[in-house]
Amino acid sequence: MGGATIIGVDLAKNVFQVHGAAADGSVLFRKKLSRPQAISFAASHD
Repeated sequence: MGGATIIGVDLAKNVFQVHGAAADGSVLFRKKLSRPQAISFAASHD
């Protein structure tokens, strides 16, 4: 998941959709995360 220039987050009550893209717009990852997973994900990406 390293190298993501853009990280987009679709916020909801219990499930978060996270999308990472490179500078050229190519998709690097798409994840569906629970609230605890989203907190952990955000903490690990500066």
